[in-house]
Amino acid sequence: MIRTVLGDIDPALLGATNYHEHLFQVSPLLPGDELDDEARSGDEAALLRDSGFAAMVDATPFGIGRDPEAVARISAATGLRVVATTGRHREAHYAAEHPIREWSTDRLTRFFVHDIAEGMPADDALVFASPEPPLATAPDGAAVRAGMLKGGIDYWRISDFERTTLDALAAAHRETGAAIMVHLEFCTAAHEVLDLLAAEGVASDRVVLAHADRDPDPGLHTSLAERGAYLGYDGMARPRTRSDAELLALTAAVVDRGAGDRIVLGGDVARRTRYIAYGGMPGLAYLGDRYVPRLRELVGDDAVERMLVANPARLLDLARRAPTADLPEEPA
Repeated sequence: MIRTVLGDIDPALLGATNYHEHLFQVSPLLPGDELDDEARSGDEAALLRDSGFAAMVDATPFGIGRDPEAVARISAATGLRVVATTGRHREAHYAAEHPIREWSTDRLTRFFVHDIAEGMPADDALVFASPEPPLATAPDGAAVRAGMLKGGIDYWRISDFERTTLDALAAAHRETGAAIMVHLEFCTAAHEVLDLLAAEGVASDRVVLAHADRDPDPGLHTSLAERGAYLGYDGMARPRTRSDAELLALTAAVVDRGAGDRIVLGGDVARRTRYIAYGGMPGLAYLGDRYVPRLRELVGDDAVERMLVANPARLLDLARRAPTADLPEEPA
């Protein structure tokens, strides 16, 4: 089953899914680009729905402005199924004085598991003021629970902060079965992340590598897919880094090499200056309205449907996974 902010659903009911967006986000890395207005974020979610999507992952982890109660209200109002995330982003997203920097692997693990199994706090800031902060509730009064784990690393670097996060994500995965999204900087250290997680009992087919398309190397991507990892393609509408034409060509090449069952699509627009409802552009509908039709022409409807429907449903399924043989044995 898949855990959405409004409850658990059968994977067959998920529908076309944008694997990576943000309805709320506030980060010191993005001053002036805060997503913090429920009405506007709700309007943007409706634009995503109208562009052909039935579901999305809200990829904002702990401590950078997530608002699970508002996400649940937006999901209920728009009919868009939303999977929320728990976890801790790459180190640069947290100010030097942020108290989350002091948390141990064990404490992070307990918190992540609670977010998935019991519910997320109504306000992340309350976590530091109370041992039992009030839980976020959906319009029907049920607790709002996360359905995915998330971490991140820097460019060719995994800091001690980020390694602690990955260790905690692995432990939380072993207990909950939730898939792990890892933010990569230009797809660097992708194999290293998979190696690290595998050593902690996370099979690579439970991991999605966000921003893999920032390095449009079909050989690299095929090698990652052969390990079972999902490739997060979410760089559309960013011609300053890679044009849509380059991403289309990359996708076609990876599909031709037999790895189309490991591609998931998103936009990761993530800034108020790029949301239509906040007065920016191109907005969340860009993926469905402008990119997906070009991709269909290039690789065909069947391949795109796998990327939008079958692949994310498989990834997000909370099937419990036993620790792999890569885990070290306990000493006698």
